Amino acid sequence: MAGQDRFHAFVTELFAAVDSVTIRSMFGGAGVYARGRMFALLADETIYLKVDDALKARLKEARSGPFTWRPESGPKAGVAVEMGYWRLPDTALDDPEEAAMWGSAALAVALAKPPAKKKRKA
Repeated sequence: MAGQDRFHAFVTELFAAVDSVTIRSMFGGAGVYARGRMFALLADETIYLKVDDALKARLKEARSGPFTWRPESGPKAGVAVEMGYWRLPDTALDDPEEAAMWGSAALAVALAKPPAKKKRKA
């Protein structure tokens, strides 16, 4: 847990120039939020940014790659599924200005989509 806390503190500091960043644990990883929207995903001490087609192309040029998930059951069991998040380029891990540029772009993608509707209980 202490390692996770250090990583979350590192991510919060890295994206300090983006906005007021909060991190919430979820599904064995964590979501990185600003302005009430999740713009990054943390999994296995790796930072993944929310993307649209334009940001995905820019991250691909920066030699990044997608976050994938392999379901253990169901019709897609064992098949890698891309989840709409791409890894923050390694160069940004040591450069808060570069990280803020990528994080701001990911936040813009998150803000451009309407918020998910909450499901009502039956």
